[in-house]
Amino acid sequence: MDLKTPLSQVAGIGPGYIWKLKKLRLETVEDLLYHFPFRYDDFSNIKPATDAKIGEVVTLQGEIWSIKNIFTRSRKVLTQAIFNDGTSPLTLTWFNQSWLTKQIQTGDRLQVSGKLSKYKNKLSIMMPRWEKLANDALIPKATLHTGKLVPVYPETLGLSSKWILTKISQLLPKIAQQIIDPLPDFIKGKMLKLNEAIDKIHFPESFKDAEKSRERLGFDEIFYVSLATAKARREWREKPLVEPLIIDEKKIKKFIAKLPFKLTSAQTKVIKEVLADLGQKTPMNRLIQGEVGSGKTVVTAVIIYLVYLNKLKTLLMAPTEILAFQHFSTISNLLKPFGIKVGIYTGSKKQVKNADVIIGTHALLSEKLITNDVGLIIIDEQQRFGVGQRSFLRSKAKLPHFLTTTATPIPRTVALTLYGDLDLSIIDALPVGRKEIKTHVVPNKKREDAYNFIEKKVKEGDQVYIITPLIEQSETLQSAKAAKVEYERLQTKVFPDLRLGLLHGRLKGKEKDAVMQDFKDKKIDILVSTSVVEVGVDIANATIMLIESSERFGLAQLHQLRGRVGRGDKQSYCLLFSEVEESQIVNRLKNMETIHEGLKLAELDLKIRGSGEIFGIKQSGRFEFKIADFSDIHLIESTKQAANNLLTQDPKLDKYPYLKAKLQELASNVMPD
Repeated sequence: MDLKTPLSQVAGIGPGYIWKLKKLRLETVEDLLYHFPFRYDDFSNIKPATDAKIGEVVTLQGEIWSIKNIFTRSRKVLTQAIFNDGTSPLTLTWFNQSWLTKQIQTGDRLQVSGKLSKYKNKLSIMMPRWEKLANDALIPKATLHTGKLVPVYPETLGLSSKWILTKISQLLPKIAQQIIDPLPDFIKGKMLKLNEAIDKIHFPESFKDAEKSRERLGFDEIFYVSLATAKARREWREKPLVEPLIIDEKKIKKFIAKLPFKLTSAQTKVIKEVLADLGQKTPMNRLIQGEVGSGKTVVTAVIIYLVYLNKLKTLLMAPTEILAFQHFSTISNLLKPFGIKVGIYTGSKKQVKNADVIIGTHALLSEKLITNDVGLIIIDEQQRFGVGQRSFLRSKAKLPHFLTTTATPIPRTVALTLYGDLDLSIIDALPVGRKEIKTHVVPNKKREDAYNFIEKKVKEGDQVYIITPLIEQSETLQSAKAAKVEYERLQTKVFPDLRLGLLHGRLKGKEKDAVMQDFKDKKIDILVSTSVVEVGVDIANATIMLIESSERFGLAQLHQLRGRVGRGDKQSYCLLFSEVEESQIVNRLKNMETIHEGLKLAELDLKIRGSGEIFGIKQSGRFEFKIADFSDIHLIESTKQAANNLLTQDPKLDKYPYLKAKLQELASNVMPD
């Protein structure tokens, strides 16, 4: 057995568990070892029951005097045991775990952990953690699930933290010697060795142990990305350009003056940054970040015009066919007055003859289209594509300039890490006169009022989005609304006289496009959808965005969804519903009422929820992050510095074969969407 052994080949893991493990994206022994806890239960307080206070979390060692199942009138099962630690008997109670009477017998010695309470004047622990002790096993180190810091892992139904920890405890000793640490000593410094960090993240003796493990493992995640992006940046800049561009500033100023609107100062600043790149002899590789409606398309039109003046073509790639047609319409309107021919290249339409600009889907990146007269490639919504496209481009002898755009508000530290091979420009202002979207966190008691408001607005001619976090109802997330169920409920019980549509990620591309086209053509009044609409078509007539289970979304993602409305002249609204009424959660959502800048919300989410929860980070499409702390600026700067130092010393990493192999492994796991 080694790190790459499939879990299906590990003794004691049957097909039922394999299916559950796949839901957590755990397929190999290495995946399981790198499935890190997100917190720890502190059960290290071991003392006699008579010395413990009510409400204290305590660990007791003793004997089971009796155990039985009790069936309640509501058909629920209580398993109750009388347990004595030698100082006092107390009652242990478990809910809906009737099988425990087969696992625990009268006379068994147990170690139990939980919160001490009093019920009917008797000492009690509800839902205690437990494990059996051999008669001579009185040392806490002999136990896994009680009497110490016990890890709590991301779980799925039927796959508990207890099961995960048990399996890791069986596997880690067998393959610990196979864990090779790729980091050179001069980078590692005083951090833990890799095998120590993996051991202590699962079996810490103290919170300090756990913190040291997180420091090392988090450093690794960010360091590998920093190294990969710094290496890619160097390789990109070593490539010759297809053709150096001549910057004709007079003609560009005339072009800008003839646009149907005045550019914002933010747009002007970004255009200057891009023009400075285009004047170099090395290929541009820049990311423009600007939220929905900030005017990224106009900026790209100016750049396309410059490329056209140099008698070169531009390719613009959009993530979906319907978005490609939207770009085709917008850019055609901007460029046709200047005699620039715009073509379209998608699955359903290929019209590229004599085109100066070709707009399409990922089909654009084919050998026959990327010719020597292509001077610029633009990718809209970078994170919607894999990195395979850029690898393909990098393999070519000469490179065009490369520009990517995104409406995803990503904190600067995160953007500089994930997209460290790109230069970054931010359009940080919206055009003057744009109406602010009125946003309200709506308590459930006002749900009926919200539905009445929606019906009134639809009858006035407006259209509505209703967003849910799930496609179908989940067993483990009972409180979270699901699109299919909500669509049926709304259509039959709430809005029987209105026209509803359904959109979600399991629909085929053509089906999604057809639904969005019907919505655009006003054949649908209310579109019930998952978050697939966050990068979407402009529907000027849509004025209400209602988001169910909004606590399940990050603030930056809520802001992107909110940006789907307010595209026309009418006042627009965003209504946030939550099934949870905890003040901390409601207060987080309340930020949406007063903050309307995506980057501010993204930074706030980074502080409140941590990096793993931010849209585009946990699974970035480029690398997966499980433990890295993107709010730690010092960590990000130190990893970038370490990566650059290493590449300066050894650009091809020939002296560090394990690091080189690690980067190749990461690259092979990052496939195009």
